[in-house]
Amino acid sequence: MKALFPTLLVGALALSVVAYNPATEQPPAGAAEKIAEAIPAEAYAKPAKPRKLLVFSRTDGFRHASIVTGKLALLEMGKKTGAFEAVISDDLAMFEKEKISEFDAICFLSTTMNAFAPLKEELKKMSEEEKAAAKALELRIKDNLMAFVKGGGGFVGIHAATDSFYEWSEYGEMINGYFNGHPWMAGTQVNIYVEPGQEKHPLTEMFGGERLEFKEEIYQFKAPYDSSKVHMLLRLDPEKSAQVNGINRKDNDFGVSWARNWEKGRVFYSSLGHNHEMYWHPKVLRHYLAGIQWAIGDYKVELGEGK
Repeated sequence: MKALFPTLLVGALALSVVAYNPATEQPPAGAAEKIAEAIPAEAYAKPAKPRKLLVFSRTDGFRHASIVTGKLALLEMGKKTGAFEAVISDDLAMFEKEKISEFDAICFLSTTMNAFAPLKEELKKMSEEEKAAAKALELRIKDNLMAFVKGGGGFVGIHAATDSFYEWSEYGEMINGYFNGHPWMAGTQVNIYVEPGQEKHPLTEMFGGERLEFKEEIYQFKAPYDSSKVHMLLRLDPEKSAQVNGINRKDNDFGVSWARNWEKGRVFYSSLGHNHEMYWHPKVLRHYLAGIQWAIGDYKVELGEGK
């Protein structure tokens, strides 16, 4: 097992075509073994058919070091549980109609800024004609992604997926808000609780109603964030977390994970995932798996009315 994980990951990352070189990114020493031990033994639901999850992590802003660890966790979780095949690629061609239709769900793993536009360094080298073609591609694949989800596909956002596409208002509405700072930094002790009344919900039952306490970067959100419009699953408790500066919200509404329907599609988001350790935390991985299987359509879970 020790030699198998890195080999699989390098092969998967070879699919990525972007300005940075994902093949040079490596998870921390020992991550593969910790992930292997933490992955659930089986899926929450038997797949109705072989499922494919596109794991996309293109960034035009801050790039999280933990992306590579998240890729490894999702790749191996799909393999071990049989719930899905994770296809790891940052190739924008994956969002063309003939390709996106091959997937059951799309996962944005800590994407940042406009991940469908040319990267800043690429843009400097492009002619006006090339810029126009890139803009046309950007708009086309945005339409394709939105049509995919509204038509019944799944969307999974992890951590910085809310620090993405500020210029695309429909995306913000779909994912339910945009990043507005992280008063709770990566080394901050946080206390996260299950939304009251949701302790036995299938997307949170893995926590047994108990709080999560660890060090993790936790976001606060700005409009169009509205916790009443989604099925809230996890929240941060600012009173029981380390006291910090930079809190903009006065309502103590710090959602961490939630789910919603988006026309015929299903959207699952969790802001957990900044620190490498999140990807070998057994309960967090179970939470991800349940959310992914629900987004795909195999885990039949009811949300609150109107969600």
